[in-house]
Amino acid sequence: MPLSVAVSGASGYAGGEILRLLAAHPEVEIRTVTAHSNAGQPLIDHQPHLRSLRHLTLQPSTPEVLAGHDIVFLALPHGQSGQYTEALADTALVIDAGADHRLTSSEDWDAFYGGDFHEPWAYGVPELLIGSDGGKQRDKLVGASRIAAPGCNASTVALSLAPGVAAGVIDPGDIVTVLAVGPSGAGKSLKTNLLAAEILGSANPYAIGGSHRHIPEIRQALRGAGASGDIRISFTPVLVPMSRGILATSTAPIAAGVTDAQIREAWQAAYADETFVQLLPEGSFPRTADVVGANTALMGLAIDRAAGRVVVVTAVDNLAKGTAGAAIQSMNIALGFAETTGLSVNGVAP
Repeated sequence: MPLSVAVSGASGYAGGEILRLLAAHPEVEIRTVTAHSNAGQPLIDHQPHLRSLRHLTLQPSTPEVLAGHDIVFLALPHGQSGQYTEALADTALVIDAGADHRLTSSEDWDAFYGGDFHEPWAYGVPELLIGSDGGKQRDKLVGASRIAAPGCNASTVALSLAPGVAAGVIDPGDIVTVLAVGPSGAGKSLKTNLLAAEILGSANPYAIGGSHRHIPEIRQALRGAGASGDIRISFTPVLVPMSRGILATSTAPIAAGVTDAQIREAWQAAYADETFVQLLPEGSFPRTADVVGANTALMGLAIDRAAGRVVVVTAVDNLAKGTAGAAIQSMNIALGFAETTGLSVNGVAP
């Protein structure tokens, strides 16, 4: 018998992507979808691409509606998921696609988010290295009952640099990362800076100068990978006119005495056996178009000896691998399903 699923925030982009992927998952049945202001309306009015779910109606996002399912996905803005923690105490698996349960430091939460701090849950980036012994985050997801799906920018940068940190071939004290990102990462709320008239034909930087909320999440992930001392990150996201996608260009200084072969081997060893994180051949670099709709992170690596830096370019679909795909991949691990169930490495082109 398939496991019953409820998805909150089902009228939004993240909730819609969770539903799209779950609709093809053979081990689950989507029984309940919820929303706030859109409650009472047909799901299909807000997610017209989800034809197989056109029978569902959006219900209110209350604890009573969400309780009683085997699995609950919370796709809500930060600060809203924590209120459901106690109410869903009897739910076997809860996965939060928001930020409420990602950070382990209350000081970081206060500095970048504010409001009530909630306990950290198992972090939903299975391929993320932990330490230098080859361990990965997926080991902590096995049997987990509470999972925090990652921030899309944070997991992209962390996956880009963790192999170099774990192997000691880069210096995390001087990381620079610039990300071209699609506006779907900002959600469906009406905002002037996200209107087509504002973004078409333009590239717009935002959250400049260390203010982006994913910075502490990156630091946390890289500390877990073995970084010691200060982790300094210059993080600049740039909004570009593509509906989905992240292209992250991350650089860090090469550690003293490290050879080119040792650098590339760090990334090859980290991801050689991974299905969803793939290092491209030397000299090849990804495009966001190659990962649209896929649970795939494609990565290109360059060694800039003139600048003394490693350059990693990573492309992901922010709604798929960046959020919903990571959540469902983590769900599969927690419940003992094949990790790839319901997920594809193939993008949609052109």
